[in-house]
Amino acid sequence: MQALLIAATGMMAQELNVEVISNNIANMRTTGFKRQRAEFQDLLYQNIRRPGSTTSDSGTVSPSGIQIGSGVKTGATYRVMSQGTVLQTEKELDVAIRGEGFFKIDLPDGRSAYTRDGSFEIDPNGTLVTIDGYTVQPSITIPQNARSVTIDGSGQVEALLDNDTTPQQLGQLQLVRFVNKSGLESIGDNLYVETGASGSEQVGVPGAAGYGNLLQQHLEQANVNAVSEISDLIAAQRAYEMNARVIRAADEMMSATSNI
Repeated sequence: MQALLIAATGMMAQELNVEVISNNIANMRTTGFKRQRAEFQDLLYQNIRRPGSTTSDSGTVSPSGIQIGSGVKTGATYRVMSQGTVLQTEKELDVAIRGEGFFKIDLPDGRSAYTRDGSFEIDPNGTLVTIDGYTVQPSITIPQNARSVTIDGSGQVEALLDNDTTPQQLGQLQLVRFVNKSGLESIGDNLYVETGASGSEQVGVPGAAGYGNLLQQHLEQANVNAVSEISDLIAAQRAYEMNARVIRAADEMMSATSNI
């Protein structure tokens, strides 16, 4: 009975849906995390009678035909790149992006990665790095005798050295945009890499047209809404239960047929 296989595809789809939702909930406190949403598509149809096919010798046609679907499949796990809430941290090297853009990061294997997580640190050489020690591009070195570091909205990094009253400019942070930012591939550690779907990187200065600005001593939180995720979780659970009931009903029908 085809209903068994159709309901099984529905259960597998909702199982994946629950996995996506659980990952969103697990990362509610992950800095710069962007939630995902599972998208589904119906599978191929069995055409018992095609719409528009001839139904008589006089040329009449079937207005709708007879088509039986074969279930559902997961089309994509779309990443929602909306802005997360920006919260104050009072940590000098924390930087939040308000608007479009990513920080560019150098990976140890020579590749470039991109992140919305601006919780930066300083390595033993004074270089601005991520919490995993990856260098932020363009590279900025903060002298050991720096008393305070200031990062303005346009990404200019300045510091007061020793007893100076005039800040010294240390460098310029940049942001990177993509035509399709949802096409970036997540590799964990709050990092994304470029793909053929995302398009090539477009580098710009914070505050320029099409780019967001920066806010020092703040971090962007995950864009996960707990209420929405729990609501989606309940809906996925109910859909799973209904598909399980279809399997049970199909099994009972087959049992009744075999007992005749």
